[in-house]
Amino acid sequence: MKHIAVQKGLSPVIDYLQNVGYKVSEFDLRQKGSKDFLDGFDAIVFTGMNDNIMGMQDTNHNVPVIDARGMTPHQIRQEIEKRM
Repeated sequence: MKHIAVQKGLSPVIDYLQNVGYKVSEFDLRQKGSKDFLDGFDAIVFTGMNDNIMGMQDTNHNVPVIDARGMTPHQIRQEIEKRM
């Protein structure tokens, strides 16, 4: 089962992904600075409030980061599947 991290406040996305079989964990923006934040996730979904919200330029992880701005939960799922 794929484990997806979804930014807190994206309840429709969380509900949708859980209903189609993903394990979903909510995260708070304060957690993103944790050294081990990306460990154990197959993808991360966030709102795009900050283009470098996850500090992805500095990471060596191969975890897809999905910017959910303007996307439906179904589109987000398609993007996750495409990148994994």
